[in-house]
Amino acid sequence: METITKAYEVIVVGGGLSGVCAAIASAREGAKTALVQDRPVLGGNASSEIRMHICGANKHGTRDEARETGILEEILLENKKRNPQHSFSILDTVLWEKVNFQERLTLYLNTRMTEVVVEDHTIKSIRAHQLTTDKDFEFKAKIFIDCTGDATLAYRAGADYRVGREAKSELGETFAPEKSDNRTMGNTLMFRAIDYGKSMPFEKPSWAYTFTEKDLVNRGHSAINNELEHYEIDSGYWWIELGGMEDTIGDAEEIRDELLKTVYGVWDHIKNGGEHGAQNYVLDWVQFLPGKRESRRIEGDYILKEQDLLEGKVFEDAVAYGGWPMDMHPPEGFKYRGPSTNYIQVPIYTIPYRSYYSRNIHNLMMAGRNISASHMAFGSTRVMGTCAIGGQAVGTAAALAIHYGCEPRGVLEYKTELQQKLLKADCFIPGFRNEDKKDKALNAKVKASSQKRGYDATHVINGIARNVEKEMNAWISQELGASGEWIELKLKEQMPIQEVRITFDSDLGTEIMTTLSETVRSNQREQLPETLVKDYEVELLLEDEVIYSKQVKNNYQRHVIHSMANRRANQVRIKIYTTWGNKEASIYEVRIY
Repeated sequence: METITKAYEVIVVGGGLSGVCAAIASAREGAKTALVQDRPVLGGNASSEIRMHICGANKHGTRDEARETGILEEILLENKKRNPQHSFSILDTVLWEKVNFQERLTLYLNTRMTEVVVEDHTIKSIRAHQLTTDKDFEFKAKIFIDCTGDATLAYRAGADYRVGREAKSELGETFAPEKSDNRTMGNTLMFRAIDYGKSMPFEKPSWAYTFTEKDLVNRGHSAINNELEHYEIDSGYWWIELGGMEDTIGDAEEIRDELLKTVYGVWDHIKNGGEHGAQNYVLDWVQFLPGKRESRRIEGDYILKEQDLLEGKVFEDAVAYGGWPMDMHPPEGFKYRGPSTNYIQVPIYTIPYRSYYSRNIHNLMMAGRNISASHMAFGSTRVMGTCAIGGQAVGTAAALAIHYGCEPRGVLEYKTELQQKLLKADCFIPGFRNEDKKDKALNAKVKASSQKRGYDATHVINGIARNVEKEMNAWISQELGASGEWIELKLKEQMPIQEVRITFDSDLGTEIMTTLSETVRSNQREQLPETLVKDYEVELLLEDEVIYSKQVKNNYQRHVIHSMANRRANQVRIKIYTTWGNKEASIYEVRIY
């Protein structure tokens, strides 16, 4: 069969959230990009195949202003608008749409990488087979990004990697085990149960296991007491976890079979092993593709470690951040009779660029749960919100490497430019602010129709597009009247204006992701965030005379970009008429180019 050869500048392998964000970012920054995904849908653990909700630094909405922004926020707000019913299949479609219709980006679904060609520590090409079309491909590129989760591309390319737990003596990690081993966190199968409105019997399959209350100690499993999310009877249990004592890659088929026997055994106990409030419940969906937590981690120039997280370290080459606890599951998983997880709380910390490229394969980058981190640090960095913003950072860096004709390591020379590009794209980097010399707003005079105390109009040009701890960085108006409220930026001189970028307030202390969990869902607003601006107008003025205006109705995005076609002006005025619920208008940042 003939092999079809395709050439790109950047190729991303793996279509989870990190791969999606990496591919979109690379393409938006100008690189000809391909995304190669071996599944029929995008999203990885957030897809309809696995249905895990997206956790991140805001810790289920318990940490203010910590939700990840950038491309992930764009996707989730799009999904929030179109998918209030929390359908994972609709989220599949939103992800497909974002990738499939992105300029300079080509998507290959159902396409399994089969071979990696390497010369002199450089990946020359990969080969892949598309199951649906029975086509064979050879993909060539200058930069390859491994977002496979299992580090499959890196492994086949001969990249240095790690598996398992480091000894505390190796990196000086207090919470690491005394001796190193190959044990990992395991894989999970979840389920969805629905209340059928009448008594529904359940007959255990002959191949399913049998469990008693003693077997399920420390594993909440009753509809009668569901204060904690993982006690919910309708949204499955992440603690049905196995494989950490085995090889989560090599033994994956056997692990899945054991998980199926366990899921149905747990459900049998819930239905037939005592009073659990489940008389009317019936299984509606059982996950068949296990959600995987841990396997290989690629070694970069820097290995992120426990201490970096605990001290909230800000690296000079920081490009992303995390804040989910070091969420350490026992490798025995379901078979462990103690607590099912150990949460080690951490502050907001940054992740250095050096953890996002291979130390020995010259044109290999990575994003997702396979980045360069110790097992302990991985316990926090593995969650999808953190993986996604890392993906955007890597995709942006890959395009920068193409622009400068350098390898990924060479982008360190341009780290300030990389950081400023990420900030411009609404990616928060703790400890850094907008210092883009091309942004004419930074030197503008700002005034507003009104402002609440402590939320000055000048905040929109202070370089930080969210509140940080007690530092308020938004302009908030007084109560919106019939004519709205406005904010105006006056430039030092007349100039052609190419674009105006506005960052609105989408309430980053809350959660907006699709979820199976009724508890998590009940803590979310069904509609779009009420702080988000809905109807507004952007005006260009030349010496106080309006020369151009653009009205926007039903906005639902936090970060919006308006093309101004190089119209000559010296003032930008933004009028806010309505929000999705708040009585005041709120803007975090305005940029003018």
